[in-house]
Amino acid sequence: MDTDGTQFIDWADLSSDDIVIIPAFGTTLEIEQILKKRGIETHQYNTTCPFVERVWKRSEKLGQTGHTIIIHGKHNHEETRATFSHSHANAPSIVIRDIEEARRLSAYFTEGSQDKFEVEFEGRYSVGFDISKDFKKVGVVNQTTMLATETQEIADHIKHIITGQYGEESYKDHFADTRDTLCYATNDNQDATYQLLELDANLAIVVGGYNSSNTSHIVELCERKFRTYFISSEEKILSANQIEHYNYPEKKEETTNDYLSTKNPVKIILTSGASCPDTLVDQVMLKLLSYFEGTKSMEEVLQEFE
Repeated sequence: MDTDGTQFIDWADLSSDDIVIIPAFGTTLEIEQILKKRGIETHQYNTTCPFVERVWKRSEKLGQTGHTIIIHGKHNHEETRATFSHSHANAPSIVIRDIEEARRLSAYFTEGSQDKFEVEFEGRYSVGFDISKDFKKVGVVNQTTMLATETQEIADHIKHIITGQYGEESYKDHFADTRDTLCYATNDNQDATYQLLELDANLAIVVGGYNSSNTSHIVELCERKFRTYFISSEEKILSANQIEHYNYPEKKEETTNDYLSTKNPVKIILTSGASCPDTLVDQVMLKLLSYFEGTKSMEEVLQEFE
């Protein structure tokens, strides 16, 4: 499948001799069952991120205590689909995109019709979701690549509404604090990017997957100040004069000539998405360095810092 769930290989074409790798975002309980029925080992090649699994475990505990799960994420994203699958196995669940949707959702806590709710949030709530009873106890979790600060803003809003309904002394019986499930890798990456924007540079190169939402946001930030090239690996740097990069708004790759500045020294901002391996960034850096004479090795620079 691709990240949106488009099937490339039919389940019927798989056998117990095949290896299926479960990605860092995890997968749904439904897909796990399909694989098990086909005799495919899912544990050995399961690379689900521990932060994602922590969200699933907390959702399960919340379900056991009668809480409804509000998931902050993009409903068609593979991680959110996986989290929703695990969540609604134990509790009523709903996916919201941002604080504006959180505000519209919270209006149904005290008023509004079931029919209007089902139309507005179609395809994003669990079967049998009932607004008259499923908002009495709630907890907020997130797609780990969403900004933790945005998830916390949503949770604070829900907490405020719950407190208004049940009072300061009783809100804890109706609202679960889930801050310990938040992954700050995306947040830290974007904070670091804001600091990079304060520097002077001739260009920026951002490394990461073209389907990564947090990486694309870093590209958008860098483009505010620098000529920015979004690449997936060092192989996209074709030469000192040519680079193949991804145009995120138009969702296509394009080639640019004379991308390196003729200034001496050239100042290059190099950063990456939260899930991009450090070795990939190192490879990009080393390839760029190979086009210049008299550069220092990484070991020399590290010794200077020490």
